Amino acid sequence: MSPFFIKAIQLLLSLSLLIVLHELGHFIPAKLFKTRVEKFYLFFDVKFSLFKKKIGETVYGIGWLPLGGYVKIAGMIDESMDKEQMAGPPQPWEFRSKPAWQRLIIMLGGVTVNFILAILIYAGIAYTYGDKFIKADSLKDGFHVSNTEIGDKLGIQTGDNIITVDGNPVKEFSKLPLEIINGSQFTIKRDGATITKEIPVDFIAKLLDMEEKTSFIEPRVPFIIADVPKESHNTGIDLNKGDEIIAINNQKVTYLDQILPTINQNKGGSVLLLVKSTTGQEKTITAKINENGKIGVVRNIDYTELEKRGLLTIETIEYSFLQSIPAGIHKGVSILSSYVKQMKKIFNPKTGAYKGVGGFGAIGGLFPDQWNWGAFWSTTAFISIILAFMNILPIPALDGGHVMFLLYEIITGKKPNDKFMEYAQLAGFIILITLLLFANGNDVYKAIFE
Repeated sequence: MSPFFIKAIQLLLSLSLLIVLHELGHFIPAKLFKTRVEKFYLFFDVKFSLFKKKIGETVYGIGWLPLGGYVKIAGMIDESMDKEQMAGPPQPWEFRSKPAWQRLIIMLGGVTVNFILAILIYAGIAYTYGDKFIKADSLKDGFHVSNTEIGDKLGIQTGDNIITVDGNPVKEFSKLPLEIINGSQFTIKRDGATITKEIPVDFIAKLLDMEEKTSFIEPRVPFIIADVPKESHNTGIDLNKGDEIIAINNQKVTYLDQILPTINQNKGGSVLLLVKSTTGQEKTITAKINENGKIGVVRNIDYTELEKRGLLTIETIEYSFLQSIPAGIHKGVSILSSYVKQMKKIFNPKTGAYKGVGGFGAIGGLFPDQWNWGAFWSTTAFISIILAFMNILPIPALDGGHVMFLLYEIITGKKPNDKFMEYAQLAGFIILITLLLFANGNDVYKAIFE
């Protein structure tokens, strides 16, 4: 199956699960407080539904527009903008007739379920898979700056080790790029010296302009051959699986990054390689370099082997059932905190982070192009946290907007009138549509021009 369809199926399955559970977060407390729920919908049913069935007082259905879902609670100004119902006298089963604290619980139900769901998923992942990562402070000879333009912008170079970001040690190497994106300063160790550097305010904009959207730092690895494809321009030379390049043009090397400059200088030509086999035997080979600066082999990156060589340390953590629960909570809080930091960057025009805002295309891109249940659940948990955060923003038409007005009512004892709520809801819709168009417009622009 096409990678596009695999991603699309995962996106649809994930959003369907999250939307249904989010709306259940509203539906269940509404029913507990004897509030009538007229509709429970997955996706929006503009003009018509793909499916609907009335059970009791509630119509359950599936709409055709996959932009979300909703529960229509009687006596509430919501997505339906049902002014006729609101014109009549309040009924005891209506939302507007319930005490403010009950209405607050109903409105907070959705985001609460989303966050709890994320924690449960992360706990399940911890229990099932555990944690396995390269310790950030364990790289023997520092990291490789794979994008020198980004490295120059940050003031880092190959061989550096980042020891803290904003004063906090980073335990997992894979999290370093994100911590730098979210941070304002970092400390590196270079040639025995400790140096603190400020992260440029427009660093994110520079990162988004990268042609290849890959990490700008990676562990330093030796050049070990995994395979020489049949279509390679070096087919037939004595290169075999497991061979390691230990010198190029009579220059001894340990890492790939030490080999690349010589390869780039000899595009379209050839180089002399000193290669060590898995048995320890050394041989000298002349290899051609194509116009793109490639030898034409597949590299093998085995971090377990690198750990055996003492080049880095891999930490493995296994969790019991009870240990997985606090691990899930910690992961959920950590992801939420990171996302809040990113949102702060987005709302600061100087960072250029708004260029990275994406819609459904960007969300779909979070999923792998091959089916992997661990990756699916991890991405679903992340999206659940995003939905929780976005929904609690104090924007009318979102749960957070209703919560904002309910808190005002609880504090002041005054309830906003229905006409004001109608206008606020309409304003909220305009804001949401604008954000939706901007985010998905960014996706379209990137697809066409990048």
